[in-house]
Amino acid sequence: MTESRATDDDHRIELEFLDHVLVVAFDRPAARNAFDSAMYRAVAGALSGALGDDDVHSVVLTGRGKAFTSGQDLREMAAVATGGDGSALGSGFGDLLDLLVTFDKPLLAAVHGVGMGLGCTIVGHVDLVLMDESARLRAPFAEMGVPPEAASSYLLPARMGWQEASRVLLASEWVTAPEAVASGLALRTCPDGTVLEETLALAQTIASFPPHATRQIKRLMLAGRGSAVADARRREEVAFAALFADPAVNPGDGLTAGLGD
Repeated sequence: MTESRATDDDHRIELEFLDHVLVVAFDRPAARNAFDSAMYRAVAGALSGALGDDDVHSVVLTGRGKAFTSGQDLREMAAVATGGDGSALGSGFGDLLDLLVTFDKPLLAAVHGVGMGLGCTIVGHVDLVLMDESARLRAPFAEMGVPPEAASSYLLPARMGWQEASRVLLASEWVTAPEAVASGLALRTCPDGTVLEETLALAQTIASFPPHATRQIKRLMLAGRGSAVADARRREEVAFAALFADPAVNPGDGLTAGLGD
């Protein structure tokens, strides 16, 4: 077994390489692995590097500490919203989404603790999602007064069905690990504390197969979606921009209200 570890320059992620599997670990445990601008850049850089590295056959996303990720760093987002310039949110987030939408190597996620916001919607871009039995997901966009993100308005109904996706997106309800499995959002649950180990085992099985085959299969699966994901993402971005342009709405209010969650 080969193993190597590295940390990005901004100390937002930790990278681990094991038998042709790259583990990308979100590494802001004190902030429940919330994504700030530096984190977006770091994860996007890691995924971009994985695509260009023939030794990487599959990739696992996970989080350090007690959470998978609590999603967008609301303090950073609220500061931008209060300043009235929603465009500033788009750069790092957009770069990461560009990669997720077209990522043509097998992508897995080991989810523990909570996945909030992007921590929930990112799994719609992941091929195989495993969750600790006690893990939970939530997309609180309706409660916060903002549109959904990351093409989740398409991906969640496509993976979970209309009713379950409506419960997630319209009612902002928690999704337990067993519920995620039952709805098709996750593959299976794991005993608490074992999800990364089990996800790595699955990723290494995939990585042991001819990489040209698994990559071609992934490309064909992505092609089956056509432009649906890109179209959903554009609609969501238009809706978000309109939110900032509406003088009757202060998006910072809902975001600030979510800081204590």
